[in-house]
Amino acid sequence: MSLISQLCVDEIFDPFLSMINKCPVLNTPTDWKETPDAHIFVSDLPGLKKEEVTVEVVDEGKVLQISGDRKNEEISEDNKTDKWHHVERCRGKFLRRFRLPGNAKSDEVKASMDNGVLVVTVPKQEVKKPEKKVIEIEEIKG
Repeated sequence: MSLISQLCVDEIFDPFLSMINKCPVLNTPTDWKETPDAHIFVSDLPGLKKEEVTVEVVDEGKVLQISGDRKNEEISEDNKTDKWHHVERCRGKFLRRFRLPGNAKSDEVKASMDNGVLVVTVPKQEVKKPEKKVIEIEEIKG
């Protein structure tokens, strides 16, 4: 039996699964697309409510930051005797940061959340190109 098939038979030895569980970036998958009018970020945050997520523009409007905290299940009288056999869902704090391009209107960012999917819209502005100024070259008589 090959090493790959041995690894796939028992999930305990799956190195990719272990990496996903330990890496907050992989546990907060985010797509970024650019339209003619905006930059749109879509993050999958299953099981989270909007109150558990923070969207900020930091570093003088240059960085979009998405953060939050996936809480552990509370232990109640009903489940004190429960025995966990396998845990794959990530818990704890997460943080994603995206450097915004120069055409982002960081003061007009909007965010919405529906069914655990966060959509952040960053409008674009027209970036003025520096004006070209032709300098006349003087002739020096000497």
